[in-house]
Amino acid sequence: MKLWYDRKSKNPTYFVQLGIRNGKKTTTKNIARIGRHSDLLKITDDPLSYAKEQVAKFNEEAKLNHQISLELKINFAEKLKASDSLASSSKQLNIGYFFLQQLYHSLEIGSFFDSLTADSKITFDPNLVNRFLTCDRILAPDSKLSSLQHMANYYEQPQFDYMHIMRTMDLMADHYDEYISHLFEKSNNIIKRDTSVCFYDCTNYYFETEMEDEDYVDEVTGETIKGLRKYGPSKEHRPNPIVEMGLFMDTDGIPLSMCITSGSDNEQTTVIPLEKKLSQMFQKKKFIYCADAGLGSLNIRNFNSMGGRAFIVTQSVKKLSDHLKEAVFNDYGYKLLSSDTPVTIEDLKSFDKRDPENKDLYNDKAYKIIEADQAFDLGLYEEKHLKNGKTVKVKSKATVKQKVIVTFSRKMMEYQRFIRNRQIERAKKLLKNLEPDTYKKGPHDVTRFIKRTSCTKSGETVTDSYEIDQAVIDKEEKYDGFYAVATNLDDDVKTVIGISSNRYKIEDCFRITKTNLSARPVYHQKPRRIVAHFMICYTSLLIYRLLETKLNRYGTHFSIENIIETLKNMEVANIEDMCYMSTYDNSKVCTALNAIWGLGLDKKYYQPKELNKKIKKISK
Repeated sequence: MKLWYDRKSKNPTYFVQLGIRNGKKTTTKNIARIGRHSDLLKITDDPLSYAKEQVAKFNEEAKLNHQISLELKINFAEKLKASDSLASSSKQLNIGYFFLQQLYHSLEIGSFFDSLTADSKITFDPNLVNRFLTCDRILAPDSKLSSLQHMANYYEQPQFDYMHIMRTMDLMADHYDEYISHLFEKSNNIIKRDTSVCFYDCTNYYFETEMEDEDYVDEVTGETIKGLRKYGPSKEHRPNPIVEMGLFMDTDGIPLSMCITSGSDNEQTTVIPLEKKLSQMFQKKKFIYCADAGLGSLNIRNFNSMGGRAFIVTQSVKKLSDHLKEAVFNDYGYKLLSSDTPVTIEDLKSFDKRDPENKDLYNDKAYKIIEADQAFDLGLYEEKHLKNGKTVKVKSKATVKQKVIVTFSRKMMEYQRFIRNRQIERAKKLLKNLEPDTYKKGPHDVTRFIKRTSCTKSGETVTDSYEIDQAVIDKEEKYDGFYAVATNLDDDVKTVIGISSNRYKIEDCFRITKTNLSARPVYHQKPRRIVAHFMICYTSLLIYRLLETKLNRYGTHFSIENIIETLKNMEVANIEDMCYMSTYDNSKVCTALNAIWGLGLDKKYYQPKELNKKIKKISK
């Protein structure tokens, strides 16, 4: 603060003036009136010196008490300025994204883009574009054009055009592998990554189009470049072209790497190429590959039996060979998981589950280890190339060293039968009004319990009758409560089952990407832009997971909805360019975030220079 008065006036009035820098805009406000020169002569011989002393007192008070007294005049008759905009916009600015920016800058993505553009003549800042597209994907996910319109909602008010977004996405796609590796390397500086177990799974994302991409054949080399958007088995069961995403995740649920492939590709073919890149990122460090049965083919298991790697994959009991099924249902050799004491499946099925003394037993599991080193049929398939150039799937024999751990849970058996009984009741209701012409038997829906019987007499037409198929019900009930994993580890059963049980975290990653980050539907058409779109989504997922892990290790746990809602609601209102007032209240999430990162965003009022200092501190 400084002294201001009209030096040309013979009888000036002295004011305490506050200088305000709000972004690129600089302004001043007279916040206190000291007095007119002639009036001050009544109490002092030197009004100018007296006024300077008053300003010094204001500065000292502000320094000691961290507060400034402001005089604000409000004209309730003043109207808003006229505008050519079709719709009114909010003047509130978000500062909750500061926490996301803290993590973004800690990943040193700015230095990555600096190295890419060091020898180019790019006139825009691709890091600025990627930085705010990443934050907007978390706080207000939308199309790239809509995200551009959201930029006015952030405190920094970034300036770039839609063309800059497209050029940034092209730049990212051209350096895909380097970008993913950079994120992994720098994320280790934020949280020590636990890569002892790497979880893998695949999902797909649909497009708002009905035309798939055609394959392109190069006239010179004859090379076929496969289209990216292709028809395939959609997770959402939509009749739209899709692309496939393969995702590796560490034990904390933080993404490690990903790949984007054609929607018609077999997901098993995505594992080994991405895993080889992962091994390079880890510098040949050993790890355990963990996935579900659909991503545990013989080739994948064999690959993870070399180079110090290991595997844990779920194994379908139904697809085991008759020899191994006989071992599973042979009620001998089972032990309780909690105590290793011998137990029979029959005993677990027959005890009184309502007896309080049996509560621990009801929550326990029985297990058996079945050696499967010999060439037993595990229901796996491998691709065989024929002489005519075609590829077919043939059954393969398990020749890798492995064992199958089978578990039985009474609790899971009761749950599965509860679900099936509800499906049977739905099937019975369906029978009452069944339309024979529209009846189609599905392998997974309730119609699998309906049996059609056709009968006729000599010279008469065929008639169909429908009834509940008890044989199908009995066959399914046989497997209730059983669960199996295949592994080549020699670790104890509890450890192996504990590792496998964490596979749900990767499903949670996909749920966050699809639901909270709105990665679908995808509106881009060019393959490079499609890949770049998922690179932005991947960065957003990584930053969110790092933030969530930080909160968990601090001793607090919040849902993603609570975290994002808090960050979105952390907005401030400009008070006549003098200060910003918080329009949000405090919360447990806000308190924890400020405690971890120390940004002090839990105040009611902020000076512009204070928020500007926070931005500079974050970007260092």
